[in-house]
Order: sequence, then C-alpha cells, then structure tokens
Amino acid sequence: MSKVGQSWGRYPQANQTVVALADRHATLPTLPDLMLPHGNGRSYGDSCLNDGGMLLHARPMDRFIAFDAQMGVLECEAGVLFSDILDLVVPQGWFLPVTPGTKFVTVGGAIANDVHGKNHHKAGTFGRYVVEFELLRSDGSRRLCSPEQHPEWFAATIGGLGLTGLITRAKIQLRRVAGPWMSGEVYRFADLPGFFRLSQESDRDYEYTVAWIDCVSQGKALGRGIFTRANHAPSHPDGRPNAPSRRLRVPLTPPVSLINPLSLRAFNALYYHRQRESVSHITMHYEPHFYPLDGIGDWNRIYGPSGFMQYQCVVPPSESLGCMESLVRTIAASGQGSFLAVLKQFGDVPSPGMLSFPRPGTTLALDFPNRGGSTLALLNRLDDIVAAAGGAVYPAKDARMSATYFKQYFPAWESFSHYIDPKFSSSFWRRVTE
Repeated sequence: MSKVGQSWGRYPQANQTVVALADRHATLPTLPDLMLPHGNGRSYGDSCLNDGGMLLHARPMDRFIAFDAQMGVLECEAGVLFSDILDLVVPQGWFLPVTPGTKFVTVGGAIANDVHGKNHHKAGTFGRYVVEFELLRSDGSRRLCSPEQHPEWFAATIGGLGLTGLITRAKIQLRRVAGPWMSGEVYRFADLPGFFRLSQESDRDYEYTVAWIDCVSQGKALGRGIFTRANHAPSHPDGRPNAPSRRLRVPLTPPVSLINPLSLRAFNALYYHRQRESVSHITMHYEPHFYPLDGIGDWNRIYGPSGFMQYQCVVPPSESLGCMESLVRTIAASGQGSFLAVLKQFGDVPSPGMLSFPRPGTTLALDFPNRGGSTLALLNRLDDIVAAAGGAVYPAKDARMSATYFKQYFPAWESFSHYIDPKFSSSFWRRVTE
C-alpha cells in the first residue's frame, strides 16, 4: 500500500509503499522499488523515510528469543522496543547499558543509528553492547555479524542508517542495577562556563550527566541552565515499589505552533527559576529521569502542522566553549529559540560504527518550529559554525544538511558506501550523496 509518511519531526513528508514484516525467517520483497528498514519512526528527519520507494516496517518483529538472567544477555527480534526490554529486565536486576531520550525506539533502530545517552562519557554508544546480529540482504543471504564474525559488516551496520540490509534479530549485553531508582543532584548554573565546570567535576563520579540550557536569554545570562547528575541507586530509602506509569497525551494538532518567541521566553524563565536553591538532591524512578517526554503522548503535535526540525551537533573539546557560545548567541539573536535544548559531554570511548555520530566533545540538541526559509537559514548558519570548529551534525536528527557538510562530518562515507545493499536507499542518503 502507498502511504504519505513523515518522521517524528513531521518534516519532510514522503510518498512511499509500506510493507509490514512479521516473520524474521521470511525473505525480503522482490519488487523493483528501493527498500529501507523502518522501526518505530522516532528519527526526526528523513533518514527513516524513502520517498518514492518502499519501507520495510519491522516493528511487527517484536518477539523475545532468549534471556540469560544470570549473565544479562538478551536476544530478541529487531522490532522489540526498549520499553518492552525494560519491562522485562528491570524487575530482574538489569538495565539497558545505553539509552536515548525515548524508550519507544526499536533494537534495530538503535543499532542503525548507534544511539547514545547521558552516560556516553562512561559507556560510549549502544553499539558497544551489541554482541551479534543477523543481517538479511536483498539477495536472500544472511550474515551473522559480531566483532569476531564479519567484523567489517558489523562496523558498517552499526550507525549505518539501515542501508546495509535488514537486521532481523540481535543479542545485547545488559548492565546490572539494584532497582528502578536513580539518585543524584540538580544544579542551577548561570552561564556556559558554569556548565563546563560542573561537567568536569561530575564526569568521574556520576554515570549520567546532562543539562538543559536557556537558549533565549542573552548577555550575562547566555547559556544559563539546569545541570543534572545521577547514578543508579542501590534502593529507594522508603522501599517504595516501581512508580506507576502515568501518561498524558496531546489530543490534536493545533493550527499553528504553540512554540513561539513569547511562549519560549516565558517557559525558559519559569523552568530556570523553578529551582530556588543552587543545588537540590533527587531520588526518582528511572522513567522521568531518562524519558521525560515519553510521559506526553504525541508531544510532537505541539509544533503544529508544519512540524519541527531537530538539530544536534558535536564539537571537539578544544573548540567547545567558544563554539557553544557562538551557537547559543546565534540562536538567541534569531528569535527562534528551542525549549528542548539539551547540552552534554561525549567522552573518548570510541564508537564501533563507521558512520557513528558521537565523538569526543560537547553535543547540543535543539528543536525548532518549522518556519520555512527562516528556520533553514538559521540551521545553515549553525552548520557553518559547527563545520568551522571541526564538528559534526547527527544524521538521525537531520532533514536538511548539505552534501558538502555531510561528507566533511563523515569522511568514512565513501568506504561505507561499498557495504550498502544495492536494493536499499533512503531519502537522506540520496540527499547527501547524489
């Protein structure tokens, strides 16, 4: 069936044929269309779209295959969600080794984008904990890939944006936890140098560190924000059971974006000042710590029918402070700020994928309401700053970077292209290479 599809950012749109895959043992379609695996559609740009082609909807491949509760090794199909894994393993004392800001991603999608989380400085990317996976190619061949077996295909597929074939199943190594609780501290900092001081103080003793910054304020308040550092807690002091899951939902798409200069300034000021003390201690369930937006169903609707564009970049340590100041100053001056502005540090743990995005330095992620030309012009200006600093932009969250900059950000793209399945492609790949 033909379908008009869109990513989580609701921009751009694509006309594509969708074929649901429910059997990991079946062969791939033999139609002439170019194919692309598709999980739960939580990528923001067009890396999960295939305009004019076919999407292989792998979400129905959602079965657990095996779980070694002693060693923490889980084998499952590629369509299993992180939320399903957490429901299974947390009560048994295990947790995902790396998780992004939503639990509604599939295992296959996490591998294809080599996702990262708040603990990159300690743990690196998700791909480091993939023991093996099966890769199904359009010619019907199946490869079992691991660091020891077909290591070149292992490296090409991790972070390979779904272009090397269909991941049917995977085996991953989990990490031990005592329970579902997190403990840590929340700091309010006055400027960007304050963030870097807190990061330096926290990286050794805290596994998870992240900051929200106010990208609307200027002058002395440029880059002020809230810094959170936390570890898995041995137990909750009150011995309380798991917090119940409570979800709100945005019921409809408003005719215009609810994110505008007025609402942004008000929200950012309130959010920054909601914590009256300079530091507070926290004990909380892992869900609001890792997945605050998952508590609001269809939250992407608040940006209106035109959707939004997410922008995530990383810049090397030597350029971090100056580059971040330039980025935030440019955003504040544009009047197109983001209320979802996340700042954190990447460590020097190497990523296993040829096209993996994380690298040592500082990463900033933002959401911008799609205002057409003015938003594209702003993101192009941010690209210029990032490229001049020797940084990179995340393909999983991109809808418009130029081919020139993509090839600068990912110099291994040409070597990687030899591993692309001849029947696989995506809107993103055609945009940045053709």
